[in-house]
Amino acid sequence: MSASIRTQIGMLVIATSVVQFANGFFGTYISLRVAIEGFDVPGLVLSAYFAGFTLGAFRCGSIIERIGHIRAYAAFAALVAAAVAIMPLLIGSLAWVILRAIVGFGCAGIFVTTESWLTAKALPSERGRVFSIYMVGTFLALALGQLLIARVDVKASASFNAIVALFAVALIMVTTARAEPPRVSAVAVLPYGVLTRAAPIAVTGCALSGLVGGAFYALVPAWMQDQDTPRETIALFMLVAVLGGFAFQIPVGRLSDRFDRRIVLAFLGLGFAGTAIVMVHLPRSLSTILPAAVLLGGFMSTLYPVCVAHAHDRMPAGRVVAVSGRLILVSGLGSVLGPLIGASLMARFGIDGVFYFMAVAVILLALVAGFGSLTTHSPMHLKAPFKILTPQAGPRAHDPLDPLDGPPPLNDPR
Repeated sequence: MSASIRTQIGMLVIATSVVQFANGFFGTYISLRVAIEGFDVPGLVLSAYFAGFTLGAFRCGSIIERIGHIRAYAAFAALVAAAVAIMPLLIGSLAWVILRAIVGFGCAGIFVTTESWLTAKALPSERGRVFSIYMVGTFLALALGQLLIARVDVKASASFNAIVALFAVALIMVTTARAEPPRVSAVAVLPYGVLTRAAPIAVTGCALSGLVGGAFYALVPAWMQDQDTPRETIALFMLVAVLGGFAFQIPVGRLSDRFDRRIVLAFLGLGFAGTAIVMVHLPRSLSTILPAAVLLGGFMSTLYPVCVAHAHDRMPAGRVVAVSGRLILVSGLGSVLGPLIGASLMARFGIDGVFYFMAVAVILLALVAGFGSLTTHSPMHLKAPFKILTPQAGPRAHDPLDPLDGPPPLNDPR
C-alpha cells in the first residue's frame, strides 16, 4: 500500500471517528433534552434519526455516484451540521422530528461514503485489517462520546454548537486531503422475499436487534434523567454498555464461527433477556448496575453481526452487498419502532416496562433460533466469517471487485 493511500485511509478513519464521537454524545444528549422539553411524542422524535438513517443508507449511493466521494462527504457533513445548528432555534416536536431525520440521513451518507472509499482504496489482502481498525476507532469514539454528557449543561445550546464543530472538523479533514475518487461498482439486485425465505432467522434477528437497540439507547438515558440521576452516572452507564458491546465482539465471533450460529443467537437472546429482567430487580447502585450494563451491552451488540453472518451463510456470495443492505433496512425499521413502542410502555409502566419489552422481544428471537437449529441443518461457514459489524457498516464493508463479492461465474453451480 502506497504512502498516499495509507494517508487517505488514516484520514478517513480519524474523520469518521470524530463523527462517531459526536454521534455517541449527541444520541444520549438528545434523549436527555427531549425528556426535559416534555414533548408530546418523545418516541417519535427519538426514532426519527433511525428513519432518516435507514432511508439514507439506500438513497445516498446514487448521490455518491453522481457527485463523487469527496463532494458527497462534504455535502452530508454540511447537511448534518446545518440540521443540528437549527435545532436550538426551532424547539418543538415536529421540527425536531424533521431535523433528527435529516441528521440520520446525513450520518448514513457519511458512513456509506467512508466505507465505500475504504473498500476501494484498501488492497484485498489488507482490507480485513483496515476495516478492523476502522471499527475499533468508531466503537471507541462512540463510547468516549458518552463522557461529554457529564460535562455539559443539557438545557443550554452549547452542546449543539459542539456537535456542529465536530462535524465541521471531519469535513475539513476529508475535503482538504489529496485523494483520487474511488471507482463505484454496480451491485447485484436482491428481489424482496428471497432473503426472508432463505434466512428467516437472520431477518427476524436483525429486526428485533434494531427494535431493542433503538429502545435502549433512546429511552434509558431519558428515564435516568427523569429520576434525577447525576449526569456523570448516566454517562458512565452508557459508556460501560457500549464498551461491553465492544468487548463481546471477538469471543462471540469465535463461537459463531465454530458452532451453529442459531444456537449462538439463542444463547445471546437468553443472556440478554435474563440480564434485562435481573436489572429490573437489582438495587439501583453503581456496584450492581454497571456489571449488568456490561452484559446487557455485550449481548445486545452481538445480535446483529451474528444475524448478518448467518444470512450470508445461506445466500450466494455474489449477493453479499445486497444482503447486507437489506438487513440494514430491516434493522432500521426495528430501530424506528423500538423508541415508539418503548415510550408508550414507559409512560404507563416506567422503565421496567421497557426492560420487560426488550426481554420478551429477544426471548422470541431465542425461541425462533433454537427451534430453527433443531429443524434444519447448519450451513458450512465457508464464505461468511463473523465480523465486528454495526448496521452502518453493512453494505459497503465488502469488496465489489473481489470474486467472492461479485456475481458467480457462468459455470458456477450456484
